[in-house]
Amino acid sequence: MVSKKDKNKIRLIRHMRVRKKISGTAQCPRFSVYRSLKHIYVQVIDDAAGTTLVSASTMDEAVKAQLAQVDKKGAAKLVGKLAAERCKQSGIDSVVFDRGGYVYTGRVAQVAAGAREAGLDF
Repeated sequence: MVSKKDKNKIRLIRHMRVRKKISGTAQCPRFSVYRSLKHIYVQVIDDAAGTTLVSASTMDEAVKAQLAQVDKKGAAKLVGKLAAERCKQSGIDSVVFDRGGYVYTGRVAQVAAGAREAGLDF
């Protein structure tokens, strides 16, 4: 009998392995990406204080209005730009990128590209 591997369980193990090595501080917070089938979410987190400093997603009104014109990758890029703009408003210039255990391609890479285009350094 062939058993099917649980891809989310494997992703969570990969995510925990990476999280052992990276952590966000007040000076350089963690830029965390979560990807679901329909939406993409970004949080900028200060792990030392345990607080979320900035968040953005495809559920935000600023992005939701533009979703009809773009595909999922385009929406991910918009979310990255929005998160970076909100970081700039909060005085955050550099972050540590946390891909959440996902492979750095597709929508996750587009979030990073959008954030870099908006001037965020990582």
